[in-house]
Amino acid sequence: MSHAADLPLWAALLVSFFLLLGAVLTLLGTIGLVRLGTFYARIHAPTLGTTWGAGGMLIASMIFFSVTQSRPVLHEILIAAFVTVTTPVTLMLLARAALYRDRTENNDGVPPFRPVIDEPSGD
Repeated sequence: MSHAADLPLWAALLVSFFLLLGAVLTLLGTIGLVRLGTFYARIHAPTLGTTWGAGGMLIASMIFFSVTQSRPVLHEILIAAFVTVTTPVTLMLLARAALYRDRTENNDGVPPFRPVIDEPSGD
């Protein structure tokens, strides 16, 4: 049961464009995960690929179902909000856990912990 035959040409082109854009961005994030050398470099590329790639696919989904159902379909906005919020938070938690582990194990190439000291202003 496919409604793709009911889709006008302009909508099919937009859906195809956003699906391809989302797929390419997700692929770039995956390639970054495989190709980059350190853990800290690796966690950045998939985060961007996931967020922007999912965004492209969600826009395509919104267009497709809005046109085929003849009404605005906006529940994908909620999905996009959750992906946009949870992906960077997960990145921060993973990075902080890895940084803590590397500092406690005294691994090379990890910046040392320096607490921020508030200096009194000269006023």
